[in-house]
Amino acid sequence: MQERIHLFYTNDLHSNFTQWPRVVSFLKDAKSSRMAEGNTSWVVDIGDHMDRVHPISEGFMGKANVELLNKAEYDVVTMGNNEGITLSHDDLFNLYNDAAFQVVCANLHSLDGDEPAWLKPFCTMSSIKGVKVGFIGLTAPFNDFYELLGWHVSPQFDMLATCVEELKASTDIIVLLSHLGLSEDQEIARRFKDIDVIIGGHTHHLLRTGENINETIITAAGKHCSFIGEVILTWDHDEGKLVSKEAYATDITNHAKDLQTEQTLHSLGEEAASILGETVVHLKKPIVVQWFKHTEIMQELTDTIKMWTNADIAMLNSGVLLDQLPTGDVSYGDIHRVCPHPINACVVEVTGNELLEVVRATLKKDFTELKLKGFGFRGEVLGRMVFAGLHVYTSFHDNGEEFVKEVSLPGGESLDPHRTYRLATADTFTFGRLLPEIAKSTVKDYFLPEFLRDHLATTLKRRFAKN
Repeated sequence: MQERIHLFYTNDLHSNFTQWPRVVSFLKDAKSSRMAEGNTSWVVDIGDHMDRVHPISEGFMGKANVELLNKAEYDVVTMGNNEGITLSHDDLFNLYNDAAFQVVCANLHSLDGDEPAWLKPFCTMSSIKGVKVGFIGLTAPFNDFYELLGWHVSPQFDMLATCVEELKASTDIIVLLSHLGLSEDQEIARRFKDIDVIIGGHTHHLLRTGENINETIITAAGKHCSFIGEVILTWDHDEGKLVSKEAYATDITNHAKDLQTEQTLHSLGEEAASILGETVVHLKKPIVVQWFKHTEIMQELTDTIKMWTNADIAMLNSGVLLDQLPTGDVSYGDIHRVCPHPINACVVEVTGNELLEVVRATLKKDFTELKLKGFGFRGEVLGRMVFAGLHVYTSFHDNGEEFVKEVSLPGGESLDPHRTYRLATADTFTFGRLLPEIAKSTVKDYFLPEFLRDHLATTLKRRFAKN
């Protein structure tokens, strides 16, 4: 006798709630179909369901995301970095208190030893005909952030070895919910032959029909839930083993929406607007935002970052502010709309020579006009860089290209090419290859949990409020 087990999954929604009613509708139809066939089906999420770029996630600090997962009848969920490092310790500790699903994350631990009741390294579930399936969760180890928030992420391979060894003795099938990224998933498949399925996320990769390594099937469904994944496992009860593993990702961008979910989202949106509607400041004049020109608000915000971090110099890109602010009352919701990014301030150490290279790079047209996606940035283009504690004088070549003529410290002092300076900036630039001199710094001091918008609120109250 053979039995089919269906695992439906989502990953990296990032609070793209315009797509969520389609997700719910698809899952309802798919689960109903599998039930009619007499097969087991479970629904799992691989993390980054929440993103505080959306006012619903911001207003409820992620708890509305949990409510939506409950209503969609998810069975098992693991955490992504957007759940893990964009909330305060207390907010994350209580995030899943009302979850109707299992939360598994084997490598996350509270530094004070007080673990939330919902946090488990793995869970087990039984199919209709008694096949036991173990689900392990792992999240990406951003310990530079986690430890500032009172958490620690242990090495994934060590934790995985312990969980797999325990589950081998008590389950028939082992499934890993991995918010680690494709390359890590591939390495896990090479090392752990006892893991049958790896459902991945984090790097937003799409594997339409899965990838097989050492008899482990790896799959993932891209980002924003344009696709929903399905893993089909066939268990032979006579032979006592898995005889087939299949993985598919289905494009649901044109699927019908679930009306009840749309109504829920509308209600949550109204509640979030009320939560975020309290007036933060009353402006005596409108705030002008321009991405490619120096503006007063960006200068003041950069000055705030320099003071907050006690750095020698600070710099911020003008693209972090997305819209103007009119005269009158400004709520936290308005500030969130203008600056929605989950970006923190960070101080790095650079030499004078490295700082000069950074300044030159940030003023080039290809940098200011770069349409960046990810690394916490939720805007359109990077925009012009603004500096505090540093005077940058520029001119233009005959072809119109801007170049740096001179860089000096306050008082006219020249940069010492060999001296080390503490430079405050957006943590965006500590990742990837945008600014190599910053990314390679051996010192990176992140300032959490405040986002740039919290500093924007401070700046508005300090420098722009009506007396």
